[in-house]
Amino acid sequence: MTLEEQNAVLSAEYAEANRYMDNAKETLKKTEKRDDGYYRDAKYVRSACGIAYLGVLVAVEVWLALKGVSASGKKKKSIDYYTFNVAQLDKKMLDYLNTAYNVLHLDGYYRGETRVKAIEVGFDAAYDIIDKIKPENPVIVPETRGGKAKRAWNTMLISAATMFMRNRF
Repeated sequence: MTLEEQNAVLSAEYAEANRYMDNAKETLKKTEKRDDGYYRDAKYVRSACGIAYLGVLVAVEVWLALKGVSASGKKKKSIDYYTFNVAQLDKKMLDYLNTAYNVLHLDGYYRGETRVKAIEVGFDAAYDIIDKIKPENPVIVPETRGGKAKRAWNTMLISAATMFMRNRF
Protein backbone atom coordinates (compact mmCIF):
# COMPACT_ATOMS: atom_id res chain seq x y z
CA MET A 1 0.00 0.00 0.00
CA THR A 2 1.41 3.35 -1.01
CA LEU A 3 1.60 6.28 1.36
CA GLU A 4 -1.21 8.05 -0.51
CA GLU A 5 -3.46 4.99 -0.26
CA GLN A 6 -2.64 4.64 3.43
CA ASN A 7 -3.52 8.32 4.01
CA ALA A 8 -6.81 7.86 2.14
CA VAL A 9 -7.72 4.84 4.28
CA LEU A 10 -6.65 6.62 7.46
CA SER A 11 -8.64 9.70 6.49
CA ALA A 12 -11.76 7.62 5.94
CA GLU A 13 -11.39 5.70 9.22
CA TYR A 14 -10.46 8.85 11.15
CA ALA A 15 -13.55 10.57 9.74
CA GLU A 16 -15.67 7.52 10.67
CA ALA A 17 -14.39 7.46 14.26
CA ASN A 18 -15.03 11.20 14.57
CA ARG A 19 -18.51 10.72 13.10
CA TYR A 20 -19.26 8.31 15.94
CA MET A 21 -18.01 10.89 18.43
CA ASP A 22 -20.11 13.64 16.82
CA ASN A 23 -23.17 11.40 17.06
CA ALA A 24 -22.35 10.64 20.69
CA LYS A 25 -22.08 14.36 21.51
CA GLU A 26 -25.39 15.05 19.74
CA THR A 27 -27.05 12.30 21.77
CA LEU A 28 -25.59 13.72 24.97
CA LYS A 29 -27.04 17.13 24.13
CA LYS A 30 -30.53 15.63 24.39
CA THR A 31 -30.24 15.59 28.18
CA GLU A 32 -29.59 18.48 30.50
CA LYS A 33 -26.93 18.81 33.16
CA ARG A 34 -28.31 19.19 36.66
CA ASP A 35 -26.89 21.67 39.15
CA ASP A 36 -25.28 18.87 41.14
CA GLY A 37 -22.99 17.78 38.24
CA TYR A 38 -25.06 14.89 36.89
CA TYR A 39 -26.96 14.41 33.66
CA ARG A 40 -30.72 14.38 34.04
CA ASP A 41 -31.58 11.42 31.77
CA ALA A 42 -29.49 8.23 31.94
CA LYS A 43 -31.00 6.88 28.72
CA TYR A 44 -29.25 9.46 26.56
CA VAL A 45 -26.02 9.16 28.51
CA ARG A 46 -26.02 5.39 28.01
CA SER A 47 -26.66 5.77 24.29
CA ALA A 48 -23.93 8.40 23.94
CA CYS A 49 -21.41 6.26 25.80
CA GLY A 50 -22.21 3.24 23.64
CA ILE A 51 -21.80 5.25 20.44
CA ALA A 52 -18.54 6.81 21.63
CA TYR A 53 -17.16 3.39 22.57
CA LEU A 54 -17.91 2.11 19.06
CA GLY A 55 -15.86 5.03 17.72
CA VAL A 56 -13.03 3.94 19.99
CA LEU A 57 -13.19 0.41 18.60
CA VAL A 58 -13.01 1.72 15.03
CA ALA A 59 -9.89 3.71 15.90
CA VAL A 60 -8.22 0.87 17.84
CA GLU A 61 -8.79 -1.63 15.03
CA VAL A 62 -7.22 0.73 12.51
CA TRP A 63 -4.35 1.54 14.86
CA LEU A 64 -3.64 -2.16 15.38
CA ALA A 65 -3.81 -2.81 11.63
CA LEU A 66 -1.26 -0.01 11.08
CA LYS A 67 1.01 -1.73 13.58
CA GLY A 68 0.68 -5.01 11.68
CA VAL A 69 -1.72 -6.76 14.05
CA SER A 70 -4.65 -8.47 12.41
CA ALA A 71 -7.39 -10.66 13.82
CA SER A 72 -6.72 -14.33 13.25
CA GLY A 73 -9.61 -16.05 11.52
CA LYS A 74 -13.17 -15.03 12.17
CA LYS A 75 -12.73 -15.04 15.93
CA LYS A 76 -14.84 -12.37 17.59
CA LYS A 77 -12.77 -9.63 19.13
CA SER A 78 -13.13 -9.00 22.82
CA ILE A 79 -11.60 -6.40 25.10
CA ASP A 80 -8.99 -9.04 25.98
CA TYR A 81 -7.92 -9.18 22.33
CA TYR A 82 -7.55 -5.41 22.20
CA THR A 83 -5.81 -4.97 25.55
CA PHE A 84 -3.40 -7.86 24.90
CA ASN A 85 -2.31 -6.50 21.54
CA VAL A 86 -2.24 -2.84 22.55
CA ALA A 87 -0.24 -3.66 25.72
CA GLN A 88 2.52 -5.18 23.60
CA LEU A 89 2.81 -2.04 21.48
CA ASP A 90 2.11 1.08 23.55
CA LYS A 91 1.45 1.40 27.29
CA LYS A 92 0.04 4.93 27.01
CA MET A 93 -2.45 3.75 24.38
CA LEU A 94 -3.37 0.93 26.78
CA ASP A 95 -4.16 3.50 29.47
CA TYR A 96 -6.44 5.36 27.06
CA LEU A 97 -8.13 2.12 26.03
CA ASN A 98 -8.66 0.98 29.62
CA THR A 99 -10.14 4.35 30.55
CA ALA A 100 -12.45 4.40 27.52
CA TYR A 101 -13.53 0.81 28.17
CA ASN A 102 -14.16 1.30 31.89
CA VAL A 103 -15.83 4.70 31.71
CA LEU A 104 -17.71 4.56 28.42
CA HIS A 105 -18.52 0.90 28.02
CA LEU A 106 -18.84 -0.43 31.56
CA ASP A 107 -19.78 2.57 33.68
CA GLY A 108 -21.58 4.73 31.13
CA TYR A 109 -23.29 2.18 28.93
CA TYR A 110 -23.90 -0.78 31.22
CA ARG A 111 -24.09 0.75 34.69
CA GLY A 112 -25.75 4.03 33.70
CA GLU A 113 -23.19 6.44 35.15
CA THR A 114 -24.53 9.99 34.81
CA ARG A 115 -21.81 12.07 36.47
CA VAL A 116 -20.73 14.73 33.99
CA LYS A 117 -17.03 14.72 34.94
CA ALA A 118 -16.81 10.93 34.66
CA ILE A 119 -18.34 10.92 31.19
CA GLU A 120 -16.02 13.74 30.12
CA VAL A 121 -13.02 11.64 31.17
CA GLY A 122 -14.26 8.80 28.97
CA PHE A 123 -14.79 11.13 26.01
CA ASP A 124 -11.30 12.60 26.50
CA ALA A 125 -9.77 9.12 26.42
CA ALA A 126 -11.76 8.34 23.27
CA TYR A 127 -10.42 11.45 21.55
CA ASP A 128 -6.87 10.58 22.64
CA ILE A 129 -7.25 7.19 20.94
CA ILE A 130 -8.78 8.66 17.80
CA ASP A 131 -5.95 11.20 17.56
CA LYS A 132 -3.52 8.28 17.31
CA ILE A 133 -4.90 7.48 13.84
CA LYS A 134 -5.03 11.05 12.59
CA PRO A 135 -3.45 11.04 9.13
CA GLU A 136 -0.48 13.29 8.43
CA ASN A 137 -1.96 14.50 5.16
CA PRO A 138 -5.72 14.14 5.55
CA VAL A 139 -7.74 13.46 2.45
CA ILE A 140 -11.14 15.13 2.50
CA VAL A 141 -13.81 12.48 2.75
CA PRO A 142 -17.05 13.97 1.45
CA GLU A 143 -20.26 13.28 3.29
CA THR A 144 -22.91 11.61 1.16
CA ARG A 145 -25.95 13.59 0.06
CA GLY A 146 -28.19 11.30 2.06
CA GLY A 147 -26.00 11.76 5.14
CA LYS A 148 -26.19 15.55 4.86
CA ALA A 149 -29.95 15.46 4.47
CA LYS A 150 -30.38 13.08 7.41
CA ARG A 151 -28.15 15.24 9.65
CA ALA A 152 -30.09 18.40 8.68
CA TRP A 153 -33.43 16.67 9.28
CA ASN A 154 -32.34 15.37 12.68
CA THR A 155 -31.07 18.80 13.71
CA MET A 156 -34.36 20.39 12.69
CA LEU A 157 -36.42 17.81 14.60
CA ILE A 158 -34.29 18.18 17.73
CA SER A 159 -34.64 21.98 17.57
CA ALA A 160 -38.40 21.75 17.12
CA ALA A 161 -38.76 19.28 19.98
CA THR A 162 -36.62 21.45 22.24
CA MET A 163 -38.67 24.55 21.46
CA PHE A 164 -41.90 22.64 22.01
CA MET A 165 -40.74 21.27 25.37
CA ARG A 166 -39.52 24.67 26.58
CA ASN A 167 -42.81 26.33 25.70
CA ARG A 168 -44.73 23.55 27.37
CA PHE A 169 -43.22 24.05 30.80
